[in-house]
Amino acid sequence: MIILKVEDITAGYTEVEILHDVHIQVKSDEIVSVIGPNGAGKSTLLKTIFGVLKPKKGHIILKDEEITGLNPDRVARRGISYVPQVNNVFPSLAIQENLEMGAYIRKDDYSQRLEEVFDLFPILKGRRKQKAGQLSGGQRQMVAMGRALMLDPQVLLLDEPSAGLAPLIVADIFEKIKEINADGVAIVIVEQNAREALKMAHHGYVLATGRNVLDDSGEALLANDEVGRLYLGG
Repeated sequence: MIILKVEDITAGYTEVEILHDVHIQVKSDEIVSVIGPNGAGKSTLLKTIFGVLKPKKGHIILKDEEITGLNPDRVARRGISYVPQVNNVFPSLAIQENLEMGAYIRKDDYSQRLEEVFDLFPILKGRRKQKAGQLSGGQRQMVAMGRALMLDPQVLLLDEPSAGLAPLIVADIFEKIKEINADGVAIVIVEQNAREALKMAHHGYVLATGRNVLDDSGEALLANDEVGRLYLGG
């Protein structure tokens, strides 16, 4: 079942258009990777889906509901969570406080969800009172992802989750992303580590200069010689 559709979106900043008639589709059980060179519009796409940026044209549909142009808090209430690349934790707050901030719009008892998130990231469980600012980059990324999961989203948007992390930590983060997806969350991931992103993707989209260039299964894009030469380093 298609859970998220982005149809012919044009968006950008003030007078500068970054995205031009971009489209993607995400099924409810998929990891979808969006790859492309710097400046391709990948992060802009996620910000537009989440409502941080307002599109100039096009449609964004979650299940059968149009969410185009809604503010981020309303998008979150409808089932989409977003983890930005930078400034994605509250460094002066403890790990548990960061996670609880992710549940700010919930009116129910979220204690069970909190423990589920700690079970997903056991390295954080024993440090729940430690301030996020004292954590390593990989642990901060886990806190950011965990906070986004506190709303029990249907779709999780991840912007460069491996940025600046050591290779072993990157492998851990990607394993957690696969676990989150296996638990029933559709994921859209923007990654400069394109090869690894495509390895775990059910489907992939290639953007360049704000436009769709190609889309196919992750496996097919990995095997595509042109994609390898232009976007995967050979």
